[in-house]
Amino acid sequence: MPFVVTMPKLSPTMEKGVLVKWHKRLGDLVRAGDALFDVATDKATVEHTALDEGYLRQIIVQEGKEAYINQPIAIFTETKDENIDDYVLEAPQKQPAVQTASPEPEYLHVSHAETPKLTQPLFAPEPPLTQYTFPSPQRETFVRASPLAKKMAKEKGIDLSTVRGTGPRGRITSKDLDLGQKSALVQFNSTRIPSTPPGSYQEEPLSPMRQTIAKRLQESKSFIPHFYLFQEICADPLLAARAQLKEGGVAVSVNDFIIRGVALALKKHPEINSGFHSGNQTIVHYQTIDIAVAVSIPAGLITPIIRHADYKNLGALSVEMRSLAEKARQGKLAREEYMGGSFTISNLGMYGIDAFAGIINPPHGAILCVGGAIEKPVIKAGEVVAARQMQLTLCADHRVIDGADSAKFIKTLQTFLENPSLLLV
Repeated sequence: MPFVVTMPKLSPTMEKGVLVKWHKRLGDLVRAGDALFDVATDKATVEHTALDEGYLRQIIVQEGKEAYINQPIAIFTETKDENIDDYVLEAPQKQPAVQTASPEPEYLHVSHAETPKLTQPLFAPEPPLTQYTFPSPQRETFVRASPLAKKMAKEKGIDLSTVRGTGPRGRITSKDLDLGQKSALVQFNSTRIPSTPPGSYQEEPLSPMRQTIAKRLQESKSFIPHFYLFQEICADPLLAARAQLKEGGVAVSVNDFIIRGVALALKKHPEINSGFHSGNQTIVHYQTIDIAVAVSIPAGLITPIIRHADYKNLGALSVEMRSLAEKARQGKLAREEYMGGSFTISNLGMYGIDAFAGIINPPHGAILCVGGAIEKPVIKAGEVVAARQMQLTLCADHRVIDGADSAKFIKTLQTFLENPSLLLV
């Protein structure tokens, strides 16, 4: 008898997915375990394998189209020629299933009806200016000049209105051009007229990953009380240690040092290795140090996780981070390689950014933002000298983490990074 295959839930936060590619054609026999289709989820592009055997008879969701979780995407039959004309599909689920949240503590059940719901205001672009007229290039004012002078002025880009003529009735001759000025009209005015109305734009639908990024970060910034601590450190010792390792044939990045330093600092300050469970309104004390590191990929941003980071030396962290970053760029991270974690690091130093403040990745309680090593004048032993300085910014959730604890953590991290030999033991 006919049966349907529905859009599977391929990540915990997935509500819908884009069907990227069908691996089977109409009429094909599909066996359990065969690659059936690829789906772009909110995290990565995932290959889905068939769970049952049957013949693919109808494709409901074509390549490039979206489908919600549990929405029918194809019809199969147990035999090749079974009739499906009378098969009736259930109405597709147009909204994601409502998940039952954990019960709220009793003290939260107060004045809910009086609390207005946050709604996002409409921010829409202005329409293009269809009646706009581009100003014509400024015309030269009439001047008396010989044909040769006009020709030479055009070739040399000289504004004849700035030239005083010595010929009859002030006529400009070729010998007068040496006293003229370069024409601003020739140098700065464009003779090309744009054909696109000003304010024109194109709209691009959010990919599943971008939808999740937008939703989570908007919720994070709206509901989590962020506070920020800034600490500038001297990066010269760290860069010198990296150069020495490179001379010895050991290639590690600045980010590898930072991951190692953060892991050891979190071990000394476990209160920073915490999060917030918004459903239960509880503080989460993570028992392991699992560091999520932001990696930029064409589809957006993803945070592969180094588990038990405090148990791994600098070399092991470097190898694992390179492997995870490459898998992220290829969209091949397994669920357990990007879901979870206890603390986040985001580094934009390699892009020449001095400093920035990020948005906490819930349910984590904090994120460390790292700028580049910038050469600056600093005072050492009463003298002004050049040193490469690096800005660290700790963004923390004040429901979970206090300012004093954050300060102790970032000062410990400064000690590790300014004394990188401590990271090699």
